[in-house]
Amino acid sequence: MNSQFKRGIIEMCVLKIISRKDMYGFELIENISQEIEVNENTIYPILRRLTKQELFDTYTESMSIGAPRKYYTLTEHGKEKLQEYEDEWKTFLDSVYKILGGASNEE
Repeated sequence: MNSQFKRGIIEMCVLKIISRKDMYGFELIENISQEIEVNENTIYPILRRLTKQELFDTYTESMSIGAPRKYYTLTEHGKEKLQEYEDEWKTFLDSVYKILGGASNEE
């Protein structure tokens, strides 16, 4: 799969997963990698970029063992961006289904 295409899809998946539950980086990697092959070299740059774009806020929680964990939580701007991505994704998939000769995703 084209790496740029995959990166965009993974970005949307990162937003969606964190919209359900605040997560720290490694937890997110484990969650996504159950379905899509990813590693920290893919996920951490996305987390940094989306945080810089103010789609995530972060907070730190101390652990009884080990270093504190940095958690990511979706901002209001992040929720709006996720909705925009989901709408664009559905439109894109419907178009692809039509081109490939199948029924639309909504049928």
